[in-house]
Amino acid sequence: MSGRITHSQAQLRPDPKFNDKVLAKFTNCIMLDGRKTAAERVIYDALDEIKARLEKHPDAVDAQDELGVFHLAVNNVKPFLEVRSKRIGGANYQVPMQVKSGRQQSLAFRWIIAAFRSEKGRPAHHKLCDELWAAARNEGKAMNTRDQTHRMAEANKAFAHFAR
Repeated sequence: MSGRITHSQAQLRPDPKFNDKVLAKFTNCIMLDGRKTAAERVIYDALDEIKARLEKHPDAVDAQDELGVFHLAVNNVKPFLEVRSKRIGGANYQVPMQVKSGRQQSLAFRWIIAAFRSEKGRPAHHKLCDELWAAARNEGKAMNTRDQTHRMAEANKAFAHFAR
């Protein structure tokens, strides 16, 4: 049946190692050219590296295991406000709006992926590990992107009455 719209969240299977749907969605976002095993390898190697860091520095982040660090990083990067361009009376205004939960997650994934891909010269799992570790500690490029988004929304608070 061509043209049928599917509900992707219902079809999403949890990842095989940790049995976690959020991690499976993140794997799908990292995947390039349909190479899912390569994406899984990058993620699992990064999580193994995070596990080793947790054993060395157990008090560095507020999570007990590597999956907890991943979830903490994603939750820290999720934005609560963003600006949306709205045309009113012939002028465009940057209107701050609350972000829905699905978009929060997709923006967090997008920013983490962009942050670790922007770095060059090292294996992908090392870069991903560093970015997740930094995000779990409220640091890093993805957190800077989130903070800039919040700052922009705060600066345009005067136009909040244009939001629906």
